[in-house]
This record gives sequence, structure tokens and C-alpha cells, in this order.
Amino acid sequence: MRRISLAFVCFLLLFTFCSQPERAPEEVRVRLAADPETLSPISYSSSGALQIINLLFQSLLSADLGTNEIKPFLASGMPTVERQDSLTLFTYTIRDEATWTNGTPVTAEDVAFTLKVAKAPLLNNEGLKPQLEFIQDIRMDRENPKRFTFVCAGYAPEMELLTGDFFILPAYLYDPENLLQHIAVATLSGDLSELENDEQLKAFAARFNAPDYGRDPNLLQGSGGYILENWKNGQYLTLTRKKEWWGNNTSNTQHLTANPQRVSFQVIPDMTTALLALKNRQLDVLESIPAAEFEQLKQNQSFLKDYALHAPDAYEFMYAGINSRLPKFADKRTRQAIAHLLDVNSVIKVTQQNYATPTVGLIPPSVTKFYNTSLQPYTFSPAKAAELLKAAGWQREEDGWYQNIHGKKERLSLVVDYRAGNTSFENAAIILQQNAAKIGIPVQAQGLEGSLMSQNSKQHQFEVFFRSLSGNPFAFNFKPLLHTTYAEVGGLNFTGFGTPESDRILDQISNTVTSEAEMAKLLKRLQEIMYTEAAFIPMYYEKERLAIHRRFANPKISGLKPNYDVSAFTLKEE
Repeated sequence: MRRISLAFVCFLLLFTFCSQPERAPEEVRVRLAADPETLSPISYSSSGALQIINLLFQSLLSADLGTNEIKPFLASGMPTVERQDSLTLFTYTIRDEATWTNGTPVTAEDVAFTLKVAKAPLLNNEGLKPQLEFIQDIRMDRENPKRFTFVCAGYAPEMELLTGDFFILPAYLYDPENLLQHIAVATLSGDLSELENDEQLKAFAARFNAPDYGRDPNLLQGSGGYILENWKNGQYLTLTRKKEWWGNNTSNTQHLTANPQRVSFQVIPDMTTALLALKNRQLDVLESIPAAEFEQLKQNQSFLKDYALHAPDAYEFMYAGINSRLPKFADKRTRQAIAHLLDVNSVIKVTQQNYATPTVGLIPPSVTKFYNTSLQPYTFSPAKAAELLKAAGWQREEDGWYQNIHGKKERLSLVVDYRAGNTSFENAAIILQQNAAKIGIPVQAQGLEGSLMSQNSKQHQFEVFFRSLSGNPFAFNFKPLLHTTYAEVGGLNFTGFGTPESDRILDQISNTVTSEAEMAKLLKRLQEIMYTEAAFIPMYYEKERLAIHRRFANPKISGLKPNYDVSAFTLKEE
């Protein structure tokens, strides 16, 4: 039976690779775990989608994975900064060479249009809108159509990055009828209820929010070096290098690259199948290799002749989320008890083969200036968990823990959700299940399809979950994840975390911080509050594990997602 199953996997693999265009000499084949829900530069929701969008569109500023530094991409340089009382002005100039796919120049009008799409009501922009809420207006330079100034509320060191860290859309493609032209950026702060009745905005929203809008190759054309050539659902997405890309005509900008002739993203949901494709030399890049398999590959001399293995410190962390809105989890001591049953060290050993670092907060332990070293990760302690449950009002009976909640006797039990197919999350759920059983708490672990889990999280239809998040060492605006204003249905604060103090801290971080020392003080205090509240429980930061074919040079290995820059790959001379 096993031999038949393996033959079937090989057949599917062969069919997938044979059903796409002939492989180009400079083609790079990368595994993609799932089809993106959308490639909209405004409303994308996965790291896989982000990697693809980065090849199609550009932002004013971005990270150079070769140096882990922020550098100008669409912008000709870093912005000039001028502080005026309660406002801060950031002035940019777009590169003279920068053009869209049709050859027309990228201008300040495109930036203004993108701001409108990111800030207007009715549009699917929930993920980006909080990041840009501090930008109150944009001022155009009358003499230079490529020069503009962002008018921003308050000041924080991160604003320099945040003002440049969003994809710029071509207005001519996305709004050929100029439906948003009459809306001023300055009107998109504060109460937007009147705009919700704007007929032109509603017409634009109906089109922009349509699922096809994030899948149409005719719209997915930005200022990046690639265009979408083919997208076969469940099989592959292929990007082709533009014949005449403006980035080839710049000097002293080694971070602007579009080297491979074609980049093909192979949709292979199952990691076992992906590893087989890698070993058969049908993939050039495979990331997120399970730790056990990564260790095996390190011992495979035949494989190592063709592939280089890399394990950079990543900025992706795993966390446990507890729905603090539910009455049985309302007392933080109950949540703390669950934290003492997670056994992070065992999870790291079992799921990561120790390719991970425990953490007490969202800040990577490697970012020592902001990480709160006075806190220690929750230790595995059933005794401490039982003590906390008693303090929270739970009483131990023969078959479990009980408490009177709203006049009804309730038994403490947990339903733990995780994304189906993710063995790390599955093992973490099993470890929690086994640990909780030791003190009489039944745990049901259930794997859910990714989109269903995302939907349930946004609708607050969960008890406990395991998820991961990607961060970076440049920005620490956690307001969309942790502020109570984003704890409503549909918001990104899934757990309902938040206190008046944490809200004040998040507001200060996003608006008024004036120094690194002040930022450090606020972030460390935020970590203390999160640690005590135990609704959003960071567990560990991962080391990425990836393989790249040795025929390519200049991979730019980095801790930043996706941990390499495929656009920079060059073929080695034979």
C-alpha cells in the first residue's frame, strides 16, 4: 500500500511539472504551500502572496535582504523629515526612471491614489489602514510631479519606514474612470460615515472588493521587474521578467534586481511531496523545511553536492491565543494556568529540533535594546497551573475542574485549533493536551483548513489556537494586533487582549514616541502587560530552514521573510 501511495504522489508531481511551460534556462522554481487567496497589494493575507507581490509591485522604501538595511526602492532617496509642533512632514521624490508596465511614469498622483485606497471606507483594506492612519494628508509639489510630502500626526522613529512601506498602485489601471479623484486624502481621517454613501466610492468598492480583482493579470502590473504570466489554480504561478524594466537603467542600486528570466511558484501543499520534488531536483528553493528532515538533509552528501542549506535567525514566531472574551477565560489567572501547561521547551525540542529561541514577547530576543530580559518564559508546571486555577475560583472535583459561571456549573475544557497540515502546531496541541490531562483538563485538538481558521479567528469563534506571525527588526507598531479598537468582529485583535494602559502605550508607540530610549521603555512595559494578561502568549522565534540549488549565486540569505531574495539570483558560471 505504501508503494502505491508513493507512486501516486510521484505521478501527481510529474503531472504538475509537465503541465506547465517548458523550463527556461534562468528559471527559478520555488515551492508555494498554498494558492494565495489574493495578490491584491492592499489586502493580501499570506507570506506567500507577499513574496509574489514584491516581484510585481514596489514600495517607496524596503529592506535590502543582502544587508538587512532599509533602502529607497521607488523613492530616489530616504525622505527628508521636518517636525512642526504636532505634525511631521516627510518629503519624498520618486526616481526619475520609475515607470509602470505601459511605460508611463510613476508619479505622486499614484501615491495619493494608493493612500485613498488604503484609507477609504467600504474597501478591503483592514490590514493596511491601521498602519497608515497617522498620515493625515499628502501635499503635491507643483513643479515636480514626482515630488510630494506626507503630513503626519505626531512623530515616532518608525514613521520614516512606515511612510514608505506600502505598495504603490498604478492609478491608470485601478481607477481608469477616476472614481476616487474627487476624494481628498485629508478627508480620510476621523469620521468617514458620510463617505460610505458616496456613489462613486461605492462603485469603486464593488469592483475593487471582487475576488477577481486580486487575480487578474491585467491588473497585477506594478513597477516591479516581473509580470504575471500564468496562474493555474492548485498547480503553479509563473512570473516573467519584463523585457524593458526601468530598474535595469539605474546606477548604484544593486538592491533593485530582476535577474532570473522566470520565477515559477509551484503549489505543493504537502511538505512530504515538496521534499520529494526537492530531492528529485524539481525545485530550486524550498523553505520552512521541517527540522527533522533538515537534519537528515545535512547528512545527505549527494544532496549537498547540488544544494546549500541555510538556517538564519528568523523573525517569525509562534504564539498561543486564548479567547479572553469567553467567560471561562475571563480571569487572567485561568489563562496563566494554561500558559504553564504549554511546555514551550518541549514544543521547541519536538517540533523544531531546537532550531528556535523561547520568547516572552513579540520582540525578538535578538533585538536586545527592546526585549524585556527581566521576564522569564512561562515554565512548565502543572502544580503552578492548579494553584492558579484555584485562585481563579475553579474547584477540583473527581472528573475535572468546575466553576459557577452566570448561575450555571461549568467544567473547564479546551478546544485547541491549529492549521491542518502544520505538524509544529499539531504537536504543540498534542503536548498541551497531554499536559492538561495531568491535572484533569480535557483538551480537544482540531486541525482546520487555513481559510476557515482565519474566518473563525476574525469572528471570535474559537477557544484556544496556535498561530504564527512574521515580524521585522524595523517596525514595532503592534496596534492592529493588540489595541482594543481592533478587537471587534473582523479586527486583527483576535484574542481580545487589551487594558487601558496597553492601549495608551500602543497609541504612544504609533504616534508620539520621540526617542529610542522612550520606545524601549514602552515596549518593555507592553511585554510585561502581555505576560501578565496571558491572552496573546508568544512562545518562540524560529530559525528558518531552507535549501537553495547551488547553480544560483547571490541568494541574499536573511532573517527577514522570505529569507532570500529570488529576484537577485544569478546563474553561476560553469
